[in-house]
Amino acid sequence: MERLDALLSGVSEQYSSRLLAAVRFAVEAGQQTLSRFCKHDLQVEKKNDKSPVTEADKNAELLLRERIQHSFPHDAIVGEEFENIEGTSEYRWIVDPIDGTKSFICGVPLYATLVGVEWGDESRIGVIYIPALEELIFAEVGVGAGYVQGDGELATPRVSSTTSLADSCFVTSQVSTFYEVNRGAGYLALEEKAYITRTWGDAYGYLLVATGRAEVMVDAIMNVWDAAAILPVMIESGGTFTDWNGNATIHGGEGIGTNGTVHEEVLATIQSAGG
Repeated sequence: MERLDALLSGVSEQYSSRLLAAVRFAVEAGQQTLSRFCKHDLQVEKKNDKSPVTEADKNAELLLRERIQHSFPHDAIVGEEFENIEGTSEYRWIVDPIDGTKSFICGVPLYATLVGVEWGDESRIGVIYIPALEELIFAEVGVGAGYVQGDGELATPRVSSTTSLADSCFVTSQVSTFYEVNRGAGYLALEEKAYITRTWGDAYGYLLVATGRAEVMVDAIMNVWDAAAILPVMIESGGTFTDWNGNATIHGGEGIGTNGTVHEEVLATIQSAGG
């Protein structure tokens, strides 16, 4: 946390107090999850929707809620694992303590801790932290974005300049979700057109696009806590984040993140396939 404070000290006047706090909260909660990562005695439960949850998810969300309520007691909070907390300000924090719990329980280091902040009805702040890889990206709409990996310097993330889906890397979370919502044809059309297709999914896939390592990330199913941190990061990295109709929203129940230049081709490909 000392190094994080040093990295953020140079941009403390550029970003809002909530952005700086969101970064610190996400890193602290993400670091906590590492204490249970790859542990053989990790207890896994199945929720009503059959998705997994662990004590690491719950404890990290409790930590996030505690930090938010202490620093911004009038703000609302929405999280994946516990009931919503109503607020009296115009700000709403939306958190996902472990985005990619399936990766987490399998010992795959591609899970993330996500913190987003809405102002009014607009997603304005986003933090994606990959604890096991020590990758951090954050953004505030209209202000800018920052990215750091390991012991590296704080840099400005930028999407790639690729202009064709045929030259693009397309990533997604889980192929079966496309078929769950009758959009399997859309997935197959994207896979056929893209140069490379991989399932480096969840928030990590959007981080890959935001940092120029992939061009397209598509989710057929997304909850608001999956999407809230993504939109600001994608916009301030020069890319796009929309639903499958091209609307820039975190409330569409789905998501398409691109480098911007291939966004229209992605939409057209999906729509022509009936997706």
